[in-house]
Amino acid sequence: MNYVVCLKHGHKYSSDYVNNLYNMVKRNLTVPFEFVCFTENTTDLLPIIKTLPLPDIKDMTGWWYKPMFFNKDLPLKGTILFMDLDVVVFENIDRLFTYKPEKFCIIRDFNRHVRPDWNKMNSSVFRIQTGQHSHVYDDFIYNPAQAKRLHGDQDWIFLQTKDKEFEFWPDDWIRSYKWEMRGKPDMTFIGGKRNFKTIGEPVIQQDNCIAVFHGDPNPKECRDPWVVDNWK
Repeated sequence: MNYVVCLKHGHKYSSDYVNNLYNMVKRNLTVPFEFVCFTENTTDLLPIIKTLPLPDIKDMTGWWYKPMFFNKDLPLKGTILFMDLDVVVFENIDRLFTYKPEKFCIIRDFNRHVRPDWNKMNSSVFRIQTGQHSHVYDDFIYNPAQAKRLHGDQDWIFLQTKDKEFEFWPDDWIRSYKWEMRGKPDMTFIGGKRNFKTIGEPVIQQDNCIAVFHGDPNPKECRDPWVVDNWK
């Protein structure tokens, strides 16, 4: 079975982010799949979206739930494509299921735009088989404080898998909207949040399929017409 999964915890992202992610995936994926949201709050999610509860783990919040997807006992058996909620899917993503099948695939971190040799990971989009690299989850549960000394989940995933078998997605498939597609535009504060100072258009390359909105602005706050047209 092929799964597209996401994580919604707390109040940072509204149900719109889950519903829009489902709609974008449905428009741009022809491979048979089931869409699953792991969340503690199913309010206003589309009925077609399957929901599963987040595990009750002490002090687990936000992105620190991501190691959960490496759990060999996850109630999904097959190929799991994880996506953060703050992404825009705008072209066909079938290749995310067919590229390097059976291997753990993840984004090469977006600091690559200034460091061509950069080899850290960004966990906004990754693909695993159920139970693959299960030590990522097991070691986290055994000592979460050790992991939380790092900046975030992707640093933990990198530390646990950098010497194991994995593949980076091709850089031009999944790109930073702010740094690579808009080219580090000037920022200001709009409505109390950092946003682009001016409305603009991204540079879209031939093989691009997903734009990642790490940091501010999130897609919902971005005024660029391209984002408004695609994030729905």
